[in-house]
Amino acid sequence: MSIVQILPRTAEPVLPASSVEPVVGAASSATSSNSTGETSTTEPASECYPLDRMFHAMLARFTGGLSPTALMLAWLDWSSHLAWAPQRRMEIANNVIRDSSRLLEAATHATAAGLAPWSVIGPEKRDRRFGEPQWEAPPFNLLAQAFLLGERWWHDATTGVRGVSHANEAIVEFSMRQVLDMLAPSNFAATNPEVLEKAFQSGGENFVFGWQNWCGDLMRMLLEAKPATNHQFVVGQTVAASPGKVVYRNALIELIQYQPTTAKVRPEPIMIVPAWIMKYYILDLSPQNSLVKFLTEQGFTVFAISWRNPDARDRNVAFDDYRKLGVMAALDAIGRILPGQKAHALGYCLGGTLLSIAAAAMARDGDDRLGTITLLAAQTDFTEAGELTLFINESQVAFLEDVMSQRGYLDTAQMAAAFALLRSNDLIWSRLSRDYLMGDAAPPSDLMAWNADATRLPYRMHSEYLRKLFLDNDLAEGRYLVEGRNISLSDIHTPMFAVGTITDHVAPWRSVHKLHYQVDADLTFLLTSGGHNAGVVAPPDEPGHSYQVMTKAADEPYVGPDEWLKLAPHVEGSWWPEWTRWLVARSGALCDPPRIGYGDLSGLPDAPGDYIRT
Repeated sequence: MSIVQILPRTAEPVLPASSVEPVVGAASSATSSNSTGETSTTEPASECYPLDRMFHAMLARFTGGLSPTALMLAWLDWSSHLAWAPQRRMEIANNVIRDSSRLLEAATHATAAGLAPWSVIGPEKRDRRFGEPQWEAPPFNLLAQAFLLGERWWHDATTGVRGVSHANEAIVEFSMRQVLDMLAPSNFAATNPEVLEKAFQSGGENFVFGWQNWCGDLMRMLLEAKPATNHQFVVGQTVAASPGKVVYRNALIELIQYQPTTAKVRPEPIMIVPAWIMKYYILDLSPQNSLVKFLTEQGFTVFAISWRNPDARDRNVAFDDYRKLGVMAALDAIGRILPGQKAHALGYCLGGTLLSIAAAAMARDGDDRLGTITLLAAQTDFTEAGELTLFINESQVAFLEDVMSQRGYLDTAQMAAAFALLRSNDLIWSRLSRDYLMGDAAPPSDLMAWNADATRLPYRMHSEYLRKLFLDNDLAEGRYLVEGRNISLSDIHTPMFAVGTITDHVAPWRSVHKLHYQVDADLTFLLTSGGHNAGVVAPPDEPGHSYQVMTKAADEPYVGPDEWLKLAPHVEGSWWPEWTRWLVARSGALCDPPRIGYGDLSGLPDAPGDYIRT
């Protein structure tokens, strides 16, 4: 278990039998259909060396799932090139002398009246570790400045060394940043003035509460129990509470149809395809920030896919099974409920990538059941996929495959640890300082409860996803196969709406923006404030949101991301109304609401269904 985040592994799911139709496809057996349509039990990597795989899986327990070979090669690349760069080494050494002199001068005049507290170096705006006034007083101000100088020095030393590959340079800089984040003076009671002040005011009570918080987290980790926040946010009661009915189920999904809340609705349904690395109710959190509830209030008929949480039995479920048993099966079911109506399809994160693959295959095959396509923080080109690419190279993927082969899936804690490392200051060390040194547990929230309700990823699917999309970038470069034939995003002519978020570490907005030159369709691109989750969950009644938006017609010239930033107008408020106006303009006249489901639904539960609880 990584120290990065304490997250439990959910219990093994009990599969309810489908009362709609028999379970079919690879998700119900050990076999799966490959890209040529043939059935195969082939593993994503060779099984010729089982002892090696067992050794790597054991090693991963001590490395947090990171490949030591990948780290070693990156540091060797950097250090060997630096060793043959004497002038660069001299510059680095001069920087040490310069920074030390400036810090010594500041220490000499530390108590002088009128001297600015951050006279040598100050924290960046996004660095909240030293933002409180207590850090402006000596000697804590000098400690913070010394740390910031060291942090800057290491950044300069690990970057800009001629000859080092960009990927290895990023790994070296990132790994060094993790070490420095751990050693920050804000992480230790004796060097954190906020902690010392709290201890003085409370008589040390903060350390007692911090110890209790630590013991509580440890017990939950050992007992594999869910965090305490989940008791206040209960699925089906306080979160994922929009009324509806499961109208279709197979071995991989439950399809939920939500009850209308208006007398009349638009004839075209909305189909939501969430990522299976998260529970779908990120889009149906509490009533005040539920996108599902907002859409039904705007007169739309909403369907949402709820993915089943896989276990070891699903090790051979393929990436294409998610397309067939997910997107295509859901479209078929919606077509039986609303025959003849085109669907507004929405894909979020990995669900958006899957939706774009399905849409390209449908366009190739002349399937025109999609009226519009909306992608939320979803990538179709992975050459600039943000800091997640640090964990994805040939060495790391092979190491990860060996880890997954032992269990048949990628564990929730390992996934959570990778995402937490991307924002270690906010998600790891700030939390540990607040919970264990200050003794202040973070107030519970629905987003925290959802984040702790993690899911697993099947072995074969995740391996294919990493190799075909991240490593080889087959989708963007026209090599991706669906049912044995190539697909191309340029075949998509359906109107599209793409949303990027400014501070997204998972799907950087510039990477999402590449859709402009990949599809041959009218594309409305919207860039909203916030990150991967908080930027998407942006209800109109919540202050602080803003966005930029601009539409490019299919025959208009391409506008790069930097120029787009200058041209796109700024709008204050949530992006949700902007999107619904776009949908209304591409929808038919209001009509009576459709029926709920089709056929006999007696064996299917009400929303949010059974799969969400696995």
